[in-house]
Amino acid sequence: MSEIEELHGRIMSAMDRVAQGLDAIGDGGAAANAALQQALDEERTQNAQLNERVRALGESHEKALAELEARAAETAERLSKFDEDLQRLRLANGKLSEACEALRGANAEGVGDANLINKAMTAELDALRAARGAEISEADEIIAALMPLLDAEPVQKEETA
Repeated sequence: MSEIEELHGRIMSAMDRVAQGLDAIGDGGAAANAALQQALDEERTQNAQLNERVRALGESHEKALAELEARAAETAERLSKFDEDLQRLRLANGKLSEACEALRGANAEGVGDANLINKAMTAELDALRAARGAEISEADEIIAALMPLLDAEPVQKEETA
């Protein structure tokens, strides 16, 4: 019987040690849970910050895209006007060449035709106007290309010793 009591005592002490170990684990588990909860909260905060940055970048991207689309539309409009001016210049130069050829032919025959002279002068004036319009369109294109460069912040030169 004394063996049974001894074994019973040993079992009881082992169970006490197990209970103490479980209590220790339970206390450590609560601390671990608190640490995990804190880490989770920090991750949620960082996630919210990253989501805000992504949203801000998306808005910035949309704004930049809208500006680029507007600039592209303006450029297309200017190029269209420039093309029209060039076409008008080519047409006027063609008429001027024809008028000059007719005038040369009349002068070669010794017949000075006032109508041909007027026609040649009108064609020359049209050509000059068309050339002026093309030059203005070309200058507008150059100015439009330079404006973004002028609006940019100036580059600071580093001083060398």
